[in-house]
Amino acid sequence: MSLQGKVAVVTGGAQGIGKAIVKTFLERKCTVVIADGDWEAGEETAEEFAPLGKVRFFPTDVAIENEVREMVGQTVGHYGRLDILVNNAGIFRGGALERFPLDAWNRVIGVNLTGPFLCARHAAPHLKAKEGAIVNIASTRAFMSEPDTEAYAASKGGIVSLTHALAVSLGPAVRVNCISPGWIAVDAWEKTSRRREPELSAADHGQHPAGRVGKPEDIASLAAWLASPEAGFVTGANFVVDGGMTRKMIYV
Repeated sequence: MSLQGKVAVVTGGAQGIGKAIVKTFLERKCTVVIADGDWEAGEETAEEFAPLGKVRFFPTDVAIENEVREMVGQTVGHYGRLDILVNNAGIFRGGALERFPLDAWNRVIGVNLTGPFLCARHAAPHLKAKEGAIVNIASTRAFMSEPDTEAYAASKGGIVSLTHALAVSLGPAVRVNCISPGWIAVDAWEKTSRRREPELSAADHGQHPAGRVGKPEDIASLAAWLASPEAGFVTGANFVVDGGMTRKMIYV
């Protein structure tokens, strides 16, 4: 499907799943703004993908409202429109509950949950004008956990709920959907200073009913579809993309 003529903001688009989404959107003829807090990664990705189409990097901490407001304003000022918002930016902090610092909790919630709220708030008038779409990136951690991951799990659970709330508030002009990735190997999609090939065992792949660990492209292709007119009757939904892991019963 083509996204030709549309303008998208992808937060956290400089690395990982976000970078794959940027690449996929560009390949579908979409203009893309990478909103990311990592200058090194953002500039590197924008330069790497420049041959694919119109792409620029705008340094943004999505937890800070003034930076979000400026990023959205600059995007619309430069390109004249905003059709798609992908809320992908996210961080992880883990630690034992009794010793987990409150400032770490607040930072995770700020980036992972408050950030999408702020981006949606400031993008909404422009998205409404173009009957646009929001795609939020949550996680299967919204539904299952490892120990000592309270902040991350709570933030991703909040994203799932924020999605259906926004879909009702912004509909019918704006569609809002969510993707919850499972295990996605992002090693090869990091900035050059951190990039490496994934080290995955047969057991890693074999525990997935689909037979393999996920790739960023698996998420990017769904994000492109959800952002396109082909998904015109889809809103308020959450799509679990995890190779079937959350459907697999495990007995010890």
